[in-house]
Amino acid sequence: MPKVEKREKKIAWAVSISLGLVIVATAVITLRGKPLFEEYLFFAAVVAIFPTAVLDYLEYRWQKSIDEHLPDLFRSIVQAQQTGMPLPQALKEASKRNYGPLTAELRKMVNQMSWGLSFEEAFQEFGKRVDTALVQRTVPLIIEASQSGGHVEKVFAPMERFIQSTLNMEKERKAQTRPYIAIIYVAFFVFIFTIVLLFKTFFVKMGDSPIIGFSALTSEEAWRIFFHMSLMQAFFGGLVAGKMGEGTVSAGLKHSVILMATGYVTLKLFTW
Repeated sequence: MPKVEKREKKIAWAVSISLGLVIVATAVITLRGKPLFEEYLFFAAVVAIFPTAVLDYLEYRWQKSIDEHLPDLFRSIVQAQQTGMPLPQALKEASKRNYGPLTAELRKMVNQMSWGLSFEEAFQEFGKRVDTALVQRTVPLIIEASQSGGHVEKVFAPMERFIQSTLNMEKERKAQTRPYIAIIYVAFFVFIFTIVLLFKTFFVKMGDSPIIGFSALTSEEAWRIFFHMSLMQAFFGGLVAGKMGEGTVSAGLKHSVILMATGYVTLKLFTW
């Protein structure tokens, strides 16, 4: 699983937003007032969001895999040192095992130490490259233990227990918030079902005649209003789902794309 660099995310943001703006400008110039105008706005939103959502998800999977393999790495180092192996050799032996994407970063650290970098410098560079929440918590503690003249090998065992307990608490938190994410999806599907029901039983029978109480509102205009409402609810509902589920608003972009696409397809098939 490759790491998504910050530069790649910035480029994806710039390109996707630029393409989205081009689609919006094209729609405003050529399709304003026509039925396809709203669909072009929808596709512009998807083009602007989808690439970044994919990269954000890949980065999340990469960081999650790194964090999940940290306890195994520290456990291997502790076991190697219990046999009398020095720390550099223990790291070298651990780098021969498979820790997912953590293996490549570990090998870089071992290579840097073989080129003359101290353990503290190599470990600090490791923390800068990986840059996950758990790594940022553990790296300073290990470096501080090494610089203070203590037995740094004795730090890995409590670090392994700390990381494992943190991962367990994170799993419990996600299990507790999963029902709330499901509520967001269910609420959106109920909203879409209500719109479809209204059009099947009420608006469609009126054709293009004005809707009661709204002399200037036709069934086509009503569809546009509900379509815009569904997109707004999908977009912001997805952001809330990401914030609750993974702790960041950007993680909700994938939920927004899924909800927006589902709403568009449903309204297109059953109400248009």
